[in-house]
Amino acid sequence: MSESYTKHDVLNAIAFASKRLNERKEEINRLNVFPVPDGDTGTNMSLTLESVTENLAKLPIGAGSVEARKAVTSGALMGARGNSGVITSQIFRGMCEGAEGIESLGTEELDTMFSRAVEVAFQAVRKPVEGTILTVLRDSADAARKARKKKRSTDAALEAIVTEAYASVLRTPDLLPVLKENGVVDAGGYGLAILIDAFASALLGAETLVDELAFMRNAQPKVEIEQLDDWAGSQYRYCTEFLVSSEALDIEEGLNYLATMGDCELLVGASPNFKVHVHTNTPDKVLAYMLGQGQISEVHIHNMQLQSAERSASLGSGTPAPQERKPLGFVAVAAGEGNARILKSLGVDVVVSGGQTMNPSTKDLLDAVNQVNADAVIILPNNSNIVMAAQSCAGLAEVPCAVVATKSVPQAFAALFGYDDTASLEANVEAMTEAYAEVRTGEVTQAIKDAKDAHNNPIKAGDTIGIADGSIEAVGESVEVVVMQLLERMGASEADTLTILAGEDMGDDDFKALLARIADAFDDIEVDSHRGDQPLYPIILSVE
Repeated sequence: MSESYTKHDVLNAIAFASKRLNERKEEINRLNVFPVPDGDTGTNMSLTLESVTENLAKLPIGAGSVEARKAVTSGALMGARGNSGVITSQIFRGMCEGAEGIESLGTEELDTMFSRAVEVAFQAVRKPVEGTILTVLRDSADAARKARKKKRSTDAALEAIVTEAYASVLRTPDLLPVLKENGVVDAGGYGLAILIDAFASALLGAETLVDELAFMRNAQPKVEIEQLDDWAGSQYRYCTEFLVSSEALDIEEGLNYLATMGDCELLVGASPNFKVHVHTNTPDKVLAYMLGQGQISEVHIHNMQLQSAERSASLGSGTPAPQERKPLGFVAVAAGEGNARILKSLGVDVVVSGGQTMNPSTKDLLDAVNQVNADAVIILPNNSNIVMAAQSCAGLAEVPCAVVATKSVPQAFAALFGYDDTASLEANVEAMTEAYAEVRTGEVTQAIKDAKDAHNNPIKAGDTIGIADGSIEAVGESVEVVVMQLLERMGASEADTLTILAGEDMGDDDFKALLARIADAFDDIEVDSHRGDQPLYPIILSVE
């Protein structure tokens, strides 16, 4: 029984884990709380690992541990896609930080590395939610700590960690009520368990360390719940973000202080470079505290409660962005040629192809930012699962870069109407965030499995469903019927403007018929219709 493993063993195990996760990504992708075709946790985690192995393959023969850790950390960050990918990248970063000075892997080293991974991953998430990938990571770390305390061999420690990872996945429904309601477990946590199992199995020369059949009987079906909304629910007015350069700042003490000042607190990084985020009513006190720890820079304070700016033009009225260098440029994520065309007409410089079924990586977004000929850049992610990758990109960009955290293309349209070419980056982030705050988004698609809507009504695979801001509010046999139901549920009769985008599967004649029916049913609403040509969603709409 081996007592420790070399750097070569560990790197080969990472490569094997990447291959195993890639083989099982579709299994995870199919497991989604909503019956819509956009479950991509497995793909996001797999692509993160794939970027790591690509970076490792580029290392010169004889590269040392320092170079290997750097390759893992940078590869994970640059390849991270979606929330699950970004969190996975932070787990790898923590592992590498915990491995500093380590030349072989044993029980003590496993404890140190897992412990640091928990610290880094939890620090990276503004609203940690129990019953998710973070819980599985923490429980796995507890198993590593117990193995060290009991002085178990390395192989026994690995087996204990894998066993606890899967056991933790099975406990996720007891921690997150929505999982228990649906009789499922968390897919992000399951993906992490698969990753840990594959890594350990490669070291031990085994195919797997868990009874997969027994686990599947207890865990079917599985699901990932992402609850990482950066803005919603805060009682505080000012979103305060800045960088701190300090040799003395203690992360735990800093987070404890931020918690007394507000909510949504975030303190990430390592000496001497840190990033601070908090929602607070007293940003002056937060800045004063951090000034006592070191030097601060890149201060952004956004008032989240100002009134929304009025729309000043209809969609499509803008002109393409000029090619000469300008003070502020835009990168947006969207699927469909029509949506890309509209975004560019509203001033977006680079549209990155992506969305529900294809989340661009941090590197994809960074490459797009680098194409923009501007002094500063704003990213519009247009999908909740792309926000974290966009934030990572903003932190890596060479020019000042910020994220306006739009969750849909219609929200991006509204945000762009809030742009002021005479204002600063910070002022525009504030104004654009306010401009889309009141936009409600609806999406129509086809259910890919049996489920229930927000009112506990049954959904059958193949039904057309309507989703309003993440909640399934309409079910029917046709797109037209569901759109009308959805508009009623979204309060269209009281709204001023309806923006509606036809997907690639929506024919022109059907679209015209739908628009005529909407006009008959809602006399006072202004309808702004376009072909978005997005896949999978025949209709995307918004009301304001």
